[in-house]
Amino acid sequence: MRKTIAFILSTIFIIQACEAPKGPSNKQIFRYNQESGISSLDPAFARDQASGWAVNMLFNGLVQLDSNLQVVPAIAKHWELSEDGTIYRFTLRTDVRFHENKCFKENNFKYVTAGDFVYSFNRLIQPKLASPGAWIFSGKLAENPFQATNDSIFEIHLNAAYPPLLGMLSMGYCSVVPAEAINYYGAAFRENPVGTGPFKLAFWEENEALVLHKNEHYFEKAGADALPYLDAVMVQFLPDKQSAFLAFLQGKLDFISGIDPAFKDEVLLADGSLQPKYKDRIQLQRSAYLNTEYLGFLTNGDKKAAHPALLDKRVRQALNYAIDRKQMMYFLRNNVGIPGTAGLIPPGLPGFDSTAFDHFSYQPEKAKALLKEAGYAPGSILIALETNPAYLDLCIFIQRQLQSIGVQLDINTSPGPTLRQLISKGEVSMFRGSWIADYPDAENYLALAYGPNRAPAGPNYTQFQNASFDRLYAAALQQPNDSLRALLYQQMDALIREEAPFMVLYYDQVLRLVNPAVTGLSTNAMNVLDLKRVKLNASSQKP
Repeated sequence: MRKTIAFILSTIFIIQACEAPKGPSNKQIFRYNQESGISSLDPAFARDQASGWAVNMLFNGLVQLDSNLQVVPAIAKHWELSEDGTIYRFTLRTDVRFHENKCFKENNFKYVTAGDFVYSFNRLIQPKLASPGAWIFSGKLAENPFQATNDSIFEIHLNAAYPPLLGMLSMGYCSVVPAEAINYYGAAFRENPVGTGPFKLAFWEENEALVLHKNEHYFEKAGADALPYLDAVMVQFLPDKQSAFLAFLQGKLDFISGIDPAFKDEVLLADGSLQPKYKDRIQLQRSAYLNTEYLGFLTNGDKKAAHPALLDKRVRQALNYAIDRKQMMYFLRNNVGIPGTAGLIPPGLPGFDSTAFDHFSYQPEKAKALLKEAGYAPGSILIALETNPAYLDLCIFIQRQLQSIGVQLDINTSPGPTLRQLISKGEVSMFRGSWIADYPDAENYLALAYGPNRAPAGPNYTQFQNASFDRLYAAALQQPNDSLRALLYQQMDALIREEAPFMVLYYDQVLRLVNPAVTGLSTNAMNVLDLKRVKLNASSQKP
């Protein structure tokens, strides 16, 4: 019979009580649910949020992001860039220890050196590992790209300047791992992680429970205080979001990220504010989230699935002007998110042009005029829109709005994996998509419209091709000055608004439900779960 979470946790803390002379007292234990499960604790496979959150607690990289998405030191104390932008030189801290583990021959631990980063990054790009994070360095590296000048100097050598790289190094994929642990555990490293993070693995039974304990030797501090403050983190794996919400209300969870439609109206008023009955029971955290939801139009006339009307940018513009995004957000999303009336780049990233914020405001008469100019009479356009079931309500809203300008939509639903395959092959003329940023740079979004990235080779699923856009994109990647690069990004986003290969629906936001006893829980637009500075009122803990 499978162990229950209660049994697992009681066993763990009974063992702790027996081993500790005074027994556990007022333990600070933070609890959250991960309904999707965790596939691996190896940072080379941290491809989704569930694994990424766990990896963020267990491992560190050279750099990290603060709450404003600024790149700040982690294991690297500081860094410098060569004049031509091709060599990054990092000076490392000398006081960072890997978690104690039997894989180390001496003292059960070792300090991190530059050689560990050389090993970790070479491992990441090995074809036989097949890490989904290998793309970070794909096509960018010079010969002998990772070098350790000595134990505290680590260098990355590129074949050409690539300004977004520093932000990309904050991703979990780029965590440092010890060769000793990989050699000792082999493939089982996925369940025996040895990192440097604020927490270390205590127990993991897949789809049952994950328990992390405080790393007593963690290197970061808050002033004179050692981090982290928590004694443990407990992750449950309840597959049903409604059950997780009930557990939160009962005090058995301290945190929920995201508002599921099943309980959205229970928690939020129509304007997105918290229901008054929960004002003393829930802290509601709201912040920007680098997730852009959109409809994509196949713009490649060579593809069999291409719709003739959608090859005309006037039609694509008309569809954009026909949607009342503010009404959509109010009635379907409780104002969780910002109407997508600008381009691909979301607010908060350098390159977002605030003067174009209402470019695609609701203008149905302008939409009708554009269709007439393009030669299409009302009722003469029928388009198939492909989506997955989770976004059916949004697509029905759009269907009704487009009917008012004489455009008919036929909505087809497919499971997520099937839909992604159809989109990648260019077999759908209009589709719902989303793009969650992997790193905090507008290039991450503009890559969706870069010609050489046309699917299946890359993420340009609309098959958009524009020579001016491609020239600007290439120039931006060679521009080391952040301000000048942001101006190039703005020009590219202006081209996207003009050519309209996308209908941006909204720029997402993160809503978190937090136990009122929780303090120090920061957030950022990457929705990173950072528990290093979290504290709990011990009296609020429920058994």
